[in-house]
Amino acid sequence: MTEHLVPAVELASRNGVRFPNESEDYRRARDALLTEEIELRRHIERVAEQRRKLPPGGAVKQTYQFEGAGGPISFSELFGDKDTLVVYSYMFGPQRERPCPMCTSLLSAWDGEVPDIQQRVALAVVARSPIERLLAFKKERGWHHMPLFSDTTGEFSRDYHAISKDGGDDAGLNVFTRKDGTIRHFWSGEMGQVTADPGQDPRGAPDLMPLWTILDTTPEGRAPDWYPKLSYGNS
Repeated sequence: MTEHLVPAVELASRNGVRFPNESEDYRRARDALLTEEIELRRHIERVAEQRRKLPPGGAVKQTYQFEGAGGPISFSELFGDKDTLVVYSYMFGPQRERPCPMCTSLLSAWDGEVPDIQQRVALAVVARSPIERLLAFKKERGWHHMPLFSDTTGEFSRDYHAISKDGGDDAGLNVFTRKDGTIRHFWSGEMGQVTADPGQDPRGAPDLMPLWTILDTTPEGRAPDWYPKLSYGNS
C-alpha cells in the first residue's frame, strides 16, 4: 500500500494555503512541518495496521465480577452485544480521598463520545472504589454517559496491571475480544516510565487525551510541570 502513496513533500507542496502577512521564512518552515505531519499521520496508520494484525492474545480464564449501576455484572456481560470490549482502569481506589485528576480529565473528554464509541465496541471504566462512590463522583463531575464499574475483588485490576507494586492505583487501557465463545486479551497500552524519553512524561502514542493533542498545537506545548486539576478556584 505505502509504495502507491504520493511522497509527503509533494503533497505538502500542493497545499497552497497562505495566511495574512506571513513571511516566506514562515511558509518554508510551515511546509516542512506539514511534510512531517503527513508522515506522522501515515506512521499512525502503519502502527494501527500492525496492531490490528496482532496474533491472538491470552485467553481470559478468570470469571471476573464487577458491580455496576444496575447491580452485579460479570466480565463477559460487559461485552453486551459487541465482540470487542475496551476497559479503562480508573485510578480511584479505596485508598484515595479523590480520584486521579489526570484520569478524570481524560474521562471527562471521553464522556460525550461514549454513545459514539458504543456504536462500535463495548466500553467499561473500572475502579476499585465501591460503586456508590463512583456514581456519586459521576454526578459531581456532571458525566452523563460514563459506564462505571467497581472491581469489587480487585482481581481484574491485579491481573491487568492496574495495581502498583505498593498496592496503589495504576491507570490502564486494555482491549479484549470475544470469538467462538472465547474471550482473549487483544492489546494493552504498555508505554510507561521505563519507556519514557528524557524530559517527557511517560505518555503513550497515540495520546488518548484530547487535552494534550490541543496543547501540542500551541507554542507553550504541554509543559512537563503542569497537570490538570479536579477543580480550578470557584469554577
